[in-house]
Amino acid sequence: MNSIASDRTVRDATRRLLRQLGLTTVFGNPGTTEIAFLTDWPDDFRYVLGLHESVVVAMADGYAQATRRPVLVNLHSAGGLGHGLGQVFNAARGHAPLIVMAGQQSRTLLRDDPFLGATDATAFPRPYVKWSCEPARAQDVPAAIARAYHVASQAPRGPVFISVPADDWDAEAGAPVAARPAIPGFAPDPAALEALAEALHGSARPGIVAGPGVDADGAVADLVALAERVGAGVWAGPVSPRCSFPEDHPLFLGFLDAEKRATAAALARHDLVVVIGAPAFTYHVYRGEPDVPLPPLFVVSDDEQVLARADTGAGIRATPRLALRALDDALGSTENATRNGAPGRPVRAAGRAVGRAAPPVLARPAGPADGMISAAEVYATLAELLPADAIVVEETPSHRSVLHDHLPITATDTGFLTTASGALGYGLPAAVGAALARPGRRVVAVLGDGSAMFGIQALWTAAREGTPVTFVILDNARYAAVRLLGEAAGGTGIPGVDLGGLDFVALAQGMGCAARYVTEPAEVKSALAAALADDRPHLLHVRTDPAPPRMY
Repeated sequence: MNSIASDRTVRDATRRLLRQLGLTTVFGNPGTTEIAFLTDWPDDFRYVLGLHESVVVAMADGYAQATRRPVLVNLHSAGGLGHGLGQVFNAARGHAPLIVMAGQQSRTLLRDDPFLGATDATAFPRPYVKWSCEPARAQDVPAAIARAYHVASQAPRGPVFISVPADDWDAEAGAPVAARPAIPGFAPDPAALEALAEALHGSARPGIVAGPGVDADGAVADLVALAERVGAGVWAGPVSPRCSFPEDHPLFLGFLDAEKRATAAALARHDLVVVIGAPAFTYHVYRGEPDVPLPPLFVVSDDEQVLARADTGAGIRATPRLALRALDDALGSTENATRNGAPGRPVRAAGRAVGRAAPPVLARPAGPADGMISAAEVYATLAELLPADAIVVEETPSHRSVLHDHLPITATDTGFLTTASGALGYGLPAAVGAALARPGRRVVAVLGDGSAMFGIQALWTAAREGTPVTFVILDNARYAAVRLLGEAAGGTGIPGVDLGGLDFVALAQGMGCAARYVTEPAEVKSALAAALADDRPHLLHVRTDPAPPRMY
């Protein structure tokens, strides 16, 4: 099975290819249309079982984000894909390189519209996959997987979909398909970079907006070097699903709101803004057009759609790491030209802060009332206890601003992950996937009670795989984000936002995880310390203030 000569069947040829591509970890939930793919499962392959397809996709997403590599997801026909589509949507928004493969009913039955047959299977996940295919012949399955790998991993990354009829796997193999290296990133147009370097050279108050693409491309250190070199203040892009600049750095200015007026007001202090690895911009609420115009923009992105839809500014298409390194070279050329008598002004000394510094960490914020636990208390205590290289996975929509105020993310390599789309159910399973991908790092998932219930089945996988994840459930007994934003928009008497009665300790213990309640402020630190010291998955059910602060 390790050589081309042993490829008797499509299954043999596919497994050989998967080994060559490094796709031997598979996240899945099996069904009858997948039996022929799974039979005689090889010892060198790992199958990570999830108890619901949305959990399977989100676990794979967390794994792919933490490894920065594609991963194979195996789902069951149209029903399983349908269950997972919410997280496929999230993977599309978060540019997660998932190869989603679902079983199709046997080709010999498809003309009769059979039980479990997927009608127009390739259309079902669109438009949230980059490419979708059901091979015309069984012998084309390995080639389809090879193409899917290159589409998913090629910038801008994203999920792809393959539908494979059940009887394809036992068919005779066709011509062998050799794995090719992943397609690398691409550098920017030199003239466009030179224009950006000149603009930075002439700017008195430059700003940078850092998006998730910087961390996804492993380029945080390059961005820090650029900011220090030109003395630019750095903002985190609105609702960014990754941290792309250390939040304790003197040049970090804070977090842009997902609202036009607030974004424009924050950026008005700059005479030039470089947006890199982020849309310009992501908005969530509308409160009227800005009172001030945006400053001149340069938008650097690997995504042609981001560049095409930007309302203003110059677009530069490139992957972030190559763009930052090319810009460093271009800035050096600009400096040399200045020293040789060309017009211009020297680049500022590194480390000059612009605007305000990062918000202070509040070690012991006051609780909202006697005997109640605030989210701020939990986040501030985590800031004290977390190791520097911890991965924080978050899904507490109504407490996101509180996290930013009290738990600065300082790791420069996948230090923070959250949903990119707003679709709930990402955080808990993504934390499990991230822990499987990076077993040497502590992973902490901070989740709302409503959010956690969308992916609660992942606790079973966490226990089964022995992932040392600390799950912290902030239980305010409601879908607080819906209530807050609904009331802010003028809604009244909104139904379906009150929860309560959820026992996360019982749920966790029932799926094999250690768990405890935290009901008093005095218990927060000791409970978190004990959970973080546990090498098993450990859940804390924290009853929190039911009235979180304003979101935007």
